[in-house]
Amino acid sequence: MTGFAQGYAGDVTPEEAWQRLSDDATAVIIDVRTQAEWHFVGVPDLSSLGKEPLLVQWVTSHGPNPDFMTELMREFDARDVATDAPLLFLCRSGVRSKNAAIACTQAGYTACFNVATGFEGDLDDAHHRSTVNGWRVAGLPWAQS
Repeated sequence: MTGFAQGYAGDVTPEEAWQRLSDDATAVIIDVRTQAEWHFVGVPDLSSLGKEPLLVQWVTSHGPNPDFMTELMREFDARDVATDAPLLFLCRSGVRSKNAAIACTQAGYTACFNVATGFEGDLDDAHHRSTVNGWRVAGLPWAQS
């Protein structure tokens, strides 16, 4: 993990995110990918933990989501998420989720982490995802609609 010098609590691996979600009842995962990614690629399946991921798009098909923080705060209020709860931001490869973790830290949340390799992970030599690292490669539970 890295420190607040980067503007958020740091990076975690998918396995570390899963462990935190398992060990801490207050930990929340926020999937910031698009609706199309959730539908066609899949989402983390937290049902064995009695949890559900929060799904809030960082970008939409039209560009950056200007309502991201409003939508996220609405979800936090509905679930009574505390400002010191571990928040684990996830996207495809760790870029959008890092930006979301920084934005949420700036909004006053103190434990915003980026799942560094994301849901699908880095590109391999053939320019394919889901072969090198990421949530799915780690064998963590996921579901596809």
